[in-house]
Amino acid sequence: MEVSGKIIQVLPLQSGISKTSGNPWQLQAYVLETQEQYPRKVHFEIFGEDRIKNNACEMDELVTVSFDIESREFNGKWYTSIRAWKVQKGIVGEATAAPTAPPIIAPFNAPAAKQPTKPAPPVATVTTAATAITATPIATFFNHCGQFPSSSFIFTGLFIQ
Repeated sequence: MEVSGKIIQVLPLQSGISKTSGNPWQLQAYVLETQEQYPRKVHFEIFGEDRIKNNACEMDELVTVSFDIESREFNGKWYTSIRAWKVQKGIVGEATAAPTAPPIIAPFNAPAAKQPTKPAPPVATVTTAATAITATPIATFFNHCGQFPSSSFIFTGLFIQ
């Protein structure tokens, strides 16, 4: 995954000795702000002395960060971290902090959006001794009521009004 933006904070370098292997470790954390209409702040970490040297960032620098998201459980709680494995200077492509939100879909019973009007199909009127009956193609009825979900459906038959 990737995220692009401006480095707004460089956090202090953390270091220590591994309890299991006894080897030294280093962790550098940064806060990046995306350059979107609604900017997001993203805290990410670079782990390991060699990666920190190869991917060092400075304040107000525009970068594109390639990262992995990792979650782990400790004492019944879950913790998530964003571990960067490559930092490129400048903004590469159109990378964003998160995928764009899916389109908002109206509920089925919501009024349909106004579509360009088409000429109305022919209407047949049948007169009997008792009453006059008007028959309209069913697709026209659904379009008129705003309940017709898509023009890709083909209905056959008539709706008696």
